[in-house]
Amino acid sequence: MSVFYVPSANLIGAGVVNEIGSYIKELGYRKALLVTDSFLASGPLLAKVTKPLDDAGISYVLFKDVEPNPTCKNVMDGLAVLKEDACDFIISFGGGSPQDAASCISVIATNGGKPQDYEGLHKSKEKGLPVVAINTTAGTSAEITINYVITDEDRKVKMVMVDKNSLAAISVNDPELMYDKPKALTAATGMDALTHAIESLVTPGAYPITEKLSMGAIELIRENLPKVVENGHDAESRANMVNAIFLGGMAFNNAGLGYVHSMAHQLGAVYNLPHGVCCAMLLPIVERENAKRVPEKFRLVARALGFDIAGKTDVECAKYAIAEIERLSEVVGIPKRLTELNIKEEEFDFEYLSKNALIDACAPGNPFMPTLEETIAMYKKLF
Repeated sequence: MSVFYVPSANLIGAGVVNEIGSYIKELGYRKALLVTDSFLASGPLLAKVTKPLDDAGISYVLFKDVEPNPTCKNVMDGLAVLKEDACDFIISFGGGSPQDAASCISVIATNGGKPQDYEGLHKSKEKGLPVVAINTTAGTSAEITINYVITDEDRKVKMVMVDKNSLAAISVNDPELMYDKPKALTAATGMDALTHAIESLVTPGAYPITEKLSMGAIELIRENLPKVVENGHDAESRANMVNAIFLGGMAFNNAGLGYVHSMAHQLGAVYNLPHGVCCAMLLPIVERENAKRVPEKFRLVARALGFDIAGKTDVECAKYAIAEIERLSEVVGIPKRLTELNIKEEEFDFEYLSKNALIDACAPGNPFMPTLEETIAMYKKLF
C-alpha cells in the first residue's frame, strides 16, 4: 500500500499570491503568525503578502528572526510570539528555512514540547496548527512536504522530522516572487530540487507515480535551471522551475530521499553552509556509489537528463547521468571543493559528520547503507 501526501490546496502560477486572502477567509482563520527571515522582512516582497492580507481584513503579527539554517531557538522564539499574540494559524514566507521553522512551530503549538521531541518519523500525535506556506525559491519544496529540518545548535546536528501532521493547509508557488533572487541562490536551490528528484527516483521507496513525477522534475530542471540562473526574469523558465519543484516535492514527499541529504544535513549543521550547495557537491559523489549497486535505476535518470537509452547498458546510462549532473553543477556555478568555501581538510571532523550521517532520517532511503568508512571516503572527495 502507498500513501500519497500533498497539501489540500495548492496555488501555482504568476500572480497567485494576490489571491491568498480569499482562500484564507474561506477557511475561517483569524490571526496569523507571519514567519519569515530578516532579509525578506526588510525587502519589497513582503508587501506582496501583506497587501492581500490587509485587503481581506486578515490580522497578522510578524516574526522575522528565522536564520538560514533554522535553530531550536528560532522555533521556540516564534512559538512564544504565536502564543503571546493568540494566533490561530501560521503563514510561512520564504525558502526552506522559514518553511521548516513554521512547520516545527505548527507541530509544537498543538502537541507541546520542544523541537528535539519530534526528530524522526511521525512523532507528533495531533495535527499541527494550519500553515499557509508561501514559497520564494525554486528548490526546497518545503511548502508541500511532510519533511522539515531544524538545527540543534547545542549538538550541532540537523534534526530531520518527517511528520504528516506538519503538512501545510495551503501552498503558494508564485514565480513572480522569485524573479530577483541572486544567481547563486537560484543555482543552489535549483540543484537541491534536482537532488530531490534524483534521490526520489533511485530510492527503493519509489513507485510508478513517484517515478513519473521525479522524471518530469528532472527534465524541467535540466532544461530551465541554466536559463533562470542566467536571467532571473525569464518568466517561462521561472514558471517551469516552479512546476519542477512541485513535481519533485510530491515525489520525494512520498518516495523518500537518500544519503546525499543525510550527508548534506551534517555539513549545514556544523559549517552553516547553504543546503543546496551541499547537496549539489555531494550528488555525483553519492550517486556514483549508488550506481555500483543499482545501475538499473539510472536508466530512468539518464533518460530524464536527455540521454537516448535505446541499446545502452545500465552502466552506460549511469555514467552519462553522473557526468550530466557534474556538467549542470559547473554550468550554474556550484563550487567543486569545500576549500572554495573556506573549509580546510585538516580541520574537518570526518568521523563526527559521518557518524551523524549514518543515523540521519534520510539514510534508510538510500539504495544501500554505507559504512562509516565509506561515508568518510565520500566526504574526503569534497576536498
